Amino acid sequence: MINDKLVFLGLLYFIQGIPYGLQSSLLPVYLRGAGHSLTRISLTKILYFPWVLKVLWAPLVDRTGTKRCWLVGTVAGLALTCLVSATISPDVQYMSVAGSLLAMNMLASVQDIAADGAAVRLLRGQGELGLGNTVQVVGYKAGSVFAGGGLLAVIDVAGWGWMFALLACVYGGVALFVWGAPVLDGESARGQGEGRRGPKDVMQPWKVWRKLLSVPGTPWTMFYVLTYKLGEQGAITMFPLFLLDHHMTARELGLWNGVVAMAFSICGSSIGGFLLSQYSIGLLMRRVFMIRTISMVFQSSLLVVLEPSPLMKGMAVLSLSLQHFIAGLITTLTFTTMMNCTQRAEESIQATHYSFLATLEVLGKLSFSALAGGMVDTVGFPIAFILFLFLTSSSALHVWRATETGVLKEQLKEQPK
Repeated sequence: MINDKLVFLGLLYFIQGIPYGLQSSLLPVYLRGAGHSLTRISLTKILYFPWVLKVLWAPLVDRTGTKRCWLVGTVAGLALTCLVSATISPDVQYMSVAGSLLAMNMLASVQDIAADGAAVRLLRGQGELGLGNTVQVVGYKAGSVFAGGGLLAVIDVAGWGWMFALLACVYGGVALFVWGAPVLDGESARGQGEGRRGPKDVMQPWKVWRKLLSVPGTPWTMFYVLTYKLGEQGAITMFPLFLLDHHMTARELGLWNGVVAMAFSICGSSIGGFLLSQYSIGLLMRRVFMIRTISMVFQSSLLVVLEPSPLMKGMAVLSLSLQHFIAGLITTLTFTTMMNCTQRAEESIQATHYSFLATLEVLGKLSFSALAGGMVDTVGFPIAFILFLFLTSSSALHVWRATETGVLKEQLKEQPK
């Protein structure tokens, strides 16, 4: 039964990562190669805005209909969007490309609410939580690699239209799979009952918000997910563009940053699930955040080297790989922390609660990464990376204090079951 759950969730999160891969890996390299400024490239992060707003319609998804209906509808919508995108000429229809990606982000954000709600209900016990969150993170990143690395490597050969036609087939196949998935069979009666009382609660959002904020551990988790990725996200966004300016071609960057580094990220996320079955989450977070700070120091030191050389390229690849490995590990730990917090909420608001935390997590990453390009254009790479390092160190201190006196203190002593 657990294997059926993991396959089901893995497929959902895989296709959810495709829009992110298209926008985070394919689009920046395309725009930079066309001569656009770092500021303009960073501003494309605005297309992620539906992920920030999804908490506004999360109560509707939580309380009306069934998770199966929401999932099938959104995935089928993504398939149709890809079919329309296949008819676009990206060289002369830049705004149409932006509109297509915005629509994909909108549909994927709604799908995410339903998928998270299904995951919270399906996964039970510390063992299933660790495995489920590993599948969630790994599936999402695998979809990102497929779209941002694999498709970037073949788009010159296959062309824009065939690429989106392939994506439409992928989404269509998953929509059919979800329609017949047996793991959701038990939700029908419960979903219908919730749907009858849903509109009343949706019309009284202040009651929902009061319930969300009263869940134990929510205030600390809110601040944590808003800030834990700030410095890391700035570095992950800007360091590849530094390499593009000084040390690597777009094709090399597509390989090392779009495929290899992301593979290390997936490994980190997978190992995170294993470590959660062996050690307490508080102990893991304290140690991994300190290691991330040291990794940031190493990467920042590479910015003083402007002359291309095989040694510098090797050090850059090492830095990217280590950075993404640690980022993947931390992401798994973070999403497990979020789900632990959400499972303390009453069942009728669990999907909304988790979507609320996930929205803050996205908001923290996007708000800073959207500003990172303008910061580098203004003060240069070295000064910007000093700020990234400061933010990374502050996040490590915040986690350390939580394991000493805060909400992670008990989890530091707690052993996995």
